[in-house]
Amino acid sequence: MKNARSRGEAAEQVALAHLLAQGLSLVTTHYRSRFGEIDLILRDGPTLVFVEVRLRSSQRFGGAAASITAHKQQRIIATARQFLASQKRLPPCRFDVVLLGTGQPPTIEWLRNAFSAD
Repeated sequence: MKNARSRGEAAEQVALAHLLAQGLSLVTTHYRSRFGEIDLILRDGPTLVFVEVRLRSSQRFGGAAASITAHKQQRIIATARQFLASQKRLPPCRFDVVLLGTGQPPTIEWLRNAFSAD
């Protein structure tokens, strides 16, 4: 049985492949700051997209979407601000979430603009 880290890595690869197939382009993966980590950062045209990938095998505690709490959102936003501080100009941005089920093939639900920094 795979450990949680390898399952998470595999989920991120599935999500990345899905987003690339939708026309987004990869900027970086696993961006870390003192505030936390952003799984994927991509471009959708001129828009910079910060993506949280969630894998849940059970709906018992609300499933993957419910695991992205307000606290988790604030950590992602703070990390995104850290990333943006290194950019020459501020592009339009959004926060997306990719939810993956554990079936074969895995179900993929892409939530665009899942939350905002406002």
